[in-house]
Amino acid sequence: LQYLLILGKLDDDVDAEAMEVLNELNLLSESVDHQRQDIKEESNEWNKSLPYSTTGKPCRQLRINDEENLDSTLGLGELAQLTVNNDAETTYDISSSKEAFRKTWNAKYTLRSHFDGVRALAFHPTEPVLISASEDHTLKLWNLQKTVPAKKSASLDVEPLYTFRCHTGPVLCLAISGTGEYCYSGGLDWNIHCWHVPNSNIDPYDLFEPEVLNCTLSGHTDAVWGLSVLHSRQHLVSCAADGTVKLWAPHSEGALLNTFTSEVDGIPSSVDFVNDEPNRIVAAFNSSHSIIFDTETGKPIVRLESGQDSVAANKQINRVVCHPTLPLTISAHEDRHIRFWDNNTGKMVHSMVAHLDAVTSLAVDPNGLYLLSGSHDCSIRLWHLDNKTCVQEITAHRKKFDESILDVAFHPSRPYIASAGADGLAKVFV
Repeated sequence: LQYLLILGKLDDDVDAEAMEVLNELNLLSESVDHQRQDIKEESNEWNKSLPYSTTGKPCRQLRINDEENLDSTLGLGELAQLTVNNDAETTYDISSSKEAFRKTWNAKYTLRSHFDGVRALAFHPTEPVLISASEDHTLKLWNLQKTVPAKKSASLDVEPLYTFRCHTGPVLCLAISGTGEYCYSGGLDWNIHCWHVPNSNIDPYDLFEPEVLNCTLSGHTDAVWGLSVLHSRQHLVSCAADGTVKLWAPHSEGALLNTFTSEVDGIPSSVDFVNDEPNRIVAAFNSSHSIIFDTETGKPIVRLESGQDSVAANKQINRVVCHPTLPLTISAHEDRHIRFWDNNTGKMVHSMVAHLDAVTSLAVDPNGLYLLSGSHDCSIRLWHLDNKTCVQEITAHRKKFDESILDVAFHPSRPYIASAGADGLAKVFV
């Protein structure tokens, strides 16, 4: 009996000690949970207050403290809401603007197959497909959904599906039709080639099909520097070192519709359609001025010039693009500036130093909210068009013979941007 009483007492002591230990463990667990929650909240606050660029430097704040003003004026949309984790099929959603504004673009795909600098690139209007044009005389078709892991990198390498061969010199410019059925390339060989775009699921090792080359537009007598497509009419406009700008209906019998020149301004360097006025084109000349022409009469309508007597050579225009919805033309200059012009008055409405070296390329997103610029300073920069401030800077390419980024592009319907470099690479960001 005494032995049983002793055992019972020991059991009571053990139970008491066990309960005490369990209570201590519960307290520790609750403390850890609280600490994790505090860390998570601090991390969220940090992310909200300091949006970082991929270079590790904080981008300039774009007056985002006023929540009501942010929703009403920025509109934002699809373009900045993308991170490296976004799925390739994600489509634009213009509603969730506030959160979208704080996110950044990250390099995901590297396209390495060209043997020389990549001069131009263009996205398919609906598919995750890119076409690049190079100084190695070729164009290449890439499907971003067919990738292989890259060595020593978190990005993915993409193998080209198809190589377009017909140019006998460097390919300098590129455009793609609104349906994605055709693409057009201009080169140092004076020719503009019209190509059938192969299916994006083509086998890279299939036999060559001659019918991929649809037709060739001959008319220029020197290097073709720029191309642009008017999707609504299937018209193509080109500019060349022979001093002419030409309007084409590439799939008609009489393909050449009109020719535009300006003897005073010399050689055109870039050209685009005025999106809100389908009967107008804008051409930039090496006089550092741009002219808006009427495509039916061939006559100049508006001359875009600042009125300042500066050395024209320092203001050489490398690229000109038109806003998709506003009467606004944007030009990229050799003097590191980006300038904005009113299409109705011809007056310059804004000018800014945008890069540390010559600005070579521009692209406006399909909604007209953002501007993408590329430069020989090895960076691409994303600008908010509402307040002309830099949202993000990405160092994307290496220099080669004092050249770096030669072209940039937005995908018309998917969350991709791309850059083409003199280093022979094209890169895609999501």
